[in-house]
Amino acid sequence: MTDSLAPFDIIEVSFNNGSRKDFFRNSTKQLFEKGEMVAVEGISGFDVGMVNLTGELVKLQMKKRRVEDTPEVKKLLRRASAEDMNRMSENKKRETEALIKARAIARSIGLEMKLAEVEIQADGRKATFFYTADDRVDFRELIKIYASEFRVKVEMRQIGARQEAGKVGGIGSCGRELCCSTWLTDFKSVNTTAARYQNLSINQAKLSGQCGRLKCCLNYELDTYLDALKDFPDDCDTIETASGNATLQKRDIFKNLMWYSYDNSNKQYPLTITRVKEIRQLNRQGIKPEELKAVEVVTSKTAAKDVDLGFADVVGQISLRSLEKASQKRKQKSKEKHKEHHQKDKPKGGGTQQPSQSGGGQQQARGPKEQRPQGGGRQDQKPREQRGGDQKPREAREQKPREQRGGEQRNEPREARGDQKPREQRPPRNENRGEQKPREPRESGQGGPKQQGGDQKPREGGPKPQQGGDQKPREGGGGRNRNRPPRKPDNKQPDNKQ
Repeated sequence: MTDSLAPFDIIEVSFNNGSRKDFFRNSTKQLFEKGEMVAVEGISGFDVGMVNLTGELVKLQMKKRRVEDTPEVKKLLRRASAEDMNRMSENKKRETEALIKARAIARSIGLEMKLAEVEIQADGRKATFFYTADDRVDFRELIKIYASEFRVKVEMRQIGARQEAGKVGGIGSCGRELCCSTWLTDFKSVNTTAARYQNLSINQAKLSGQCGRLKCCLNYELDTYLDALKDFPDDCDTIETASGNATLQKRDIFKNLMWYSYDNSNKQYPLTITRVKEIRQLNRQGIKPEELKAVEVVTSKTAAKDVDLGFADVVGQISLRSLEKASQKRKQKSKEKHKEHHQKDKPKGGGTQQPSQSGGGQQQARGPKEQRPQGGGRQDQKPREQRGGDQKPREAREQKPREQRGGEQRNEPREARGDQKPREQRPPRNENRGEQKPREPRESGQGGPKQQGGDQKPREGGPKPQQGGDQKPREGGGGRNRNRPPRKPDNKQPDNKQ
């Protein structure tokens, strides 16, 4: 390969995780890639580092750092072997212990210095002590103590606060790793003028970095702000109007506006650059304008409403509360439907109910009182003297609603109720019903229904309920409500006398 086509023979190598970088000449003529570990020439030995840059980019980096290509540039020896890596790792473990001892020794001597880091060479023959100090420090005696204690060649190197923060590392207020610990190598001076050009409040806590100095990133956009401020007039800090003098508060380079406020008011008025120049020209002629003619600042929200997007933006119109209300309405409708369906299946009124399984033939309680008519019987009930034997057959009575039939009750044969006394308000049954024959008792376990007429047949499969509805179900067990005491009279008795 000719010299014109050969790559640049100097390589940039970084040490100690990028905290220190140096240039070495590749005398081996081998091709190295970024990230490879190499052994380079050191002081009285060798050191191990990682390839950081190769090729033409190294020329630019050397020009930036003002390093000349001279024969005195150190040489790159070889690729790092396993033995070189093991030896370097053993010496790196000694750095923490050496830093603690070095701080104790410097404190015992009484030197006003702060040791930030100790870096030991890969072969263990040299140690570099990085420190920070405000004033000049005489460490000639300290070097002798360090050399005898650690048995290495000692080098003392003073660094600044920014270099110290880069070696320590950390996370900045932007949420990213510190620039000084990743890529920033040269540190420029930063002052508060850079913050004023960018309309930043002079707050030392917000403008200072981890090192305690002003943030280096204040200089990143300073040139852009300086170029934008060229269009703004310089002699317009104060303008005169008929309402008084207005003072400049800030410049907005993005909207090209200048904000003014009167001395006796905190309200700020945005003016265009053209309007400010006009007012300044009138003031030079001795004329004071009546008003400032402030422009209306359109915010991003207002501009978004005016722009026709071509579609309906429904983001934010649906809330969880509206969804919860819809679900509650659906649940309410389903409950109402279930209730209506249950009422249709349920028998009308408080009629005869099925006996419970636990009580044998024990009668269930009647329905609620509000469903039965007043008086305990039918609304068109007549006195028992007038009814006689002209009662309707069972088929006709079953067609009437159960609400009008009153509470139905299963009765036992009259012979089984011998202990029951007739009411005082009505005559005995067998006197009022001449045509009615006494009923014969049925077999045990079956209660005989009360016959209402001669042509009426007993109901099959069970007892026939009584029509009066004046009696409540009697308590007790047994087959069919036998030997129960009479029911107490209701509060309101039907008027049987006419």
